[in-house]
Amino acid sequence: MNERIRAPKVRVVEADGHHQLGVMPTHQAIRIAKERGLDLVEVAPNADPPVCKIVNYGKYKYIQEKHKKETHKHHKGGKVKEMKFRIGIDPHDYHIKIVHAEDFLAEGHKVRIQLQFRGRQMAHQELGHELAQKIKADLLTMGHVDQEPKMAGRNINMQISPLPGQQRHRKFKTHLKGVTEHHEIKHQDGHDPREDKHDDDEEDDHHDDDHAKPSAETAAG
Repeated sequence: MNERIRAPKVRVVEADGHHQLGVMPTHQAIRIAKERGLDLVEVAPNADPPVCKIVNYGKYKYIQEKHKKETHKHHKGGKVKEMKFRIGIDPHDYHIKIVHAEDFLAEGHKVRIQLQFRGRQMAHQELGHELAQKIKADLLTMGHVDQEPKMAGRNINMQISPLPGQQRHRKFKTHLKGVTEHHEIKHQDGHDPREDKHDDDEEDDHHDDDHAKPSAETAAG
């Protein structure tokens, strides 16, 4: 800006970006800017000669910061959201989780799915793979699998990325009983409560056990 511009001559452009004053010595361009009560700001330092605008620097900086924030907001999707499913999960809990997964994909996030085996369920890994295929099918209209289901210890992991916005089509409704609308969700310290809903409290652990054990025993029978 102004005297900090090192190039001996510059191409001067008006604030609107369309009208030019042409190429001139830098000191002359600075004088013209100051006569208008404005500043000479270098906007294309790698051009030959560098391009400068005559603008109000404070206003120019504010607009640049605003554009930067808007760009960041536009590209802020791309986070990876974690979703955990227990083998033998209750159908109602499954429905809530799959709706949250759709929410994440609709918001442009990737979804990492973890299917958790417990106890004797490890003897029936086909149950986990069947659940993985069901999740894939239910999210088919919102995302594509970029990491196929794979065993890792006592879990099956896979990752789903969102389809382009115009190709997404929700299969499930968001206003089911027990499902929080996106605009009502309270985020604390960057944590999204939809990621661990029905997974981490003891009541849900017990609830899932009641459904998980009969599933394994039924398969064994």
